[in-house]
Amino acid sequence: MISFGLRLTLRGGREAVARLIVTAAAVALGVGLLLVTLAAVNGVNTQNARYAWLNSGTPGATAAGVKPSPDPLWGTLATDRYDGKSIIRVDVAATGPTSPVPPGIPRLPGPGQYYASPALSTLLRSAPAAELGDRYPGSQVGTIGAAALPGPDSLIVIVGHTADELSHAPDAARVTSIATKSPSSCSNCQNGTPASGIDLILSVTSAALLFPVLIFIGTATRLAAARREQRFAAMRLVGATPRQVSVVSAVESTVAAVAGTAIGFCLFLLFRGPLAAAPFTGVRFYPSDLSLSAADILLVAVGVPAAAAAAARLALRRVRISPLGVSRRVTPRAPRAYRLIPLAAGIGELSFFVGRHPATTDGQIRAYLSGIFLMMAGLVIAGPWLTMVGARVMARRTNRPATLIAGRRLSDNPQAGFRAISGLVLALFVTSTAVGVITTEVAERGVPHGSAAARSTVMADFSGGWTTVPGVPRSSIPPVTDSVLADLRSIPGVQGLLLIHTNPLGTKIDLGGHQPTVAGLISCRQLTGVSDFGHCAAGTDVASVPPNFVFDSDSAPAQYPTGWPAAHLSSAALDKVPVQTVVVGTNGSQSVIEQVRTALTVAFPHQQWAPATTAERRASTNDAQLLNGYKQLAGVVIIAAASP
Repeated sequence: MISFGLRLTLRGGREAVARLIVTAAAVALGVGLLLVTLAAVNGVNTQNARYAWLNSGTPGATAAGVKPSPDPLWGTLATDRYDGKSIIRVDVAATGPTSPVPPGIPRLPGPGQYYASPALSTLLRSAPAAELGDRYPGSQVGTIGAAALPGPDSLIVIVGHTADELSHAPDAARVTSIATKSPSSCSNCQNGTPASGIDLILSVTSAALLFPVLIFIGTATRLAAARREQRFAAMRLVGATPRQVSVVSAVESTVAAVAGTAIGFCLFLLFRGPLAAAPFTGVRFYPSDLSLSAADILLVAVGVPAAAAAAARLALRRVRISPLGVSRRVTPRAPRAYRLIPLAAGIGELSFFVGRHPATTDGQIRAYLSGIFLMMAGLVIAGPWLTMVGARVMARRTNRPATLIAGRRLSDNPQAGFRAISGLVLALFVTSTAVGVITTEVAERGVPHGSAAARSTVMADFSGGWTTVPGVPRSSIPPVTDSVLADLRSIPGVQGLLLIHTNPLGTKIDLGGHQPTVAGLISCRQLTGVSDFGHCAAGTDVASVPPNFVFDSDSAPAQYPTGWPAAHLSSAALDKVPVQTVVVGTNGSQSVIEQVRTALTVAFPHQQWAPATTAERRASTNDAQLLNGYKQLAGVVIIAAASP
């Protein structure tokens, strides 16, 4: 019977070939998307493993059994920026010949030397030195290998210093071994995609992508179903047993599934390169990252044809009942309202978790995925009943014969009517859900771009942490000398300078709804040169402002409509107080912003927060980065859902 089934499948005429091609194409699309999902899981984990070394010095980031070096490595980590791109800057200083060496470089750079990633090396050659290259002292002695780069476009620089210099830098860490744990297995690690984010994002993606594709495969296998049933019924009439008919049908479906699976693997290999270019995590993948394990290959290569054979057996249940069952063309039983139960259960479950989401990622996955699956399955189950109700309403209210006939036919067999559009309904559900979720996230967590001043005002914030390593003196806030201010003012396009001083008076300021915080102090004279950041009260010489009032400039001045309150300190005394933030107003030119950023980086090296515009500071927050990832994810889900 197997050879007979193969003969019918491959030599059954034009109709059989067309059915085979359509079914194989549907399976190929489903297999391709399934392989992409599995490869994306592996790719994110592989990419995350190359982030591991950037967490060196973090407790719990090194695998057990790694022997610490007797010569610690001093290191700092900061995020620099250039033209909207993030640059990871790692400053290192060896204390001896056995100091740990990060991956991707043959040795540690010495003072006045640095290694740069290939993408950053290209950028350094093309950008003016005053805008980028001058930030990194000395000369480039090599490039960083792929073992230390999350992706081919990663911008990373490793800069060498003396141990005496770097040990006094803010947030300097003493590293005795290079971290080997990625954020997937290290709860304290900050660099890379968090483990919870990987699990939740990829789980939801898998559900959103695969369910519509499965429906599409099911719809494709039903093409010419009536003709197949008639043929199998004829076989029964001439003496074929139900088992023999099932074997023939399983062979036909398995051949299509095997061909579709093979094509799906070919499509995956063909498009793996372009898919790797998609910044799913914010960074492009290397093509080799999108790999499949032996278990993945076995699961798909065996599971899909097996599932196709099982589906074929289920599809022939009417033929197995009676060889004449196909010829009985009676109106099927009308669907009942109980079909709404799964859909209502899914809506009820997701509604229950509004405002009371589980605390753990695993709990969230179970809660959200079960609700989404219930709603998807509920739509498929309730679809015929909803189609019947809608068709009856349409038939009652129409005055046109064509609409009346269409409504009556739909209400007579709503299962067949809904089956033709079930895949489209699920695609619309996935798309509308993705759009709704992401617009809600933007409304709740979205970071506004701010005014033109927020995009053109650069600030260097010195209020970050300071080294607390035993035996190393606590660093002081660096002095802002007249020569530094003169260099900044000499850059064409700089329109004003504002210095925010620490507050020796300890006075606090309240913005309403927040805990009062110790205010910063500013000279009202300087505030007039930096627009859109509020104004001083009339007659005020020195004013109290929130320490991050530039960062919160869109809303903070509204709390003080009459101007920032006066501080009980003279201008002469203010000049002797340390500066915690330097604010530079520019004309908004990208070249001017980068020159200011470079001047501030050179004047105040090793700061925890690199100089940035206020808009960039907002965009660099965890919520903003996570939101950007969700936006990219929503785009992938919408495109994939619309593909079938």
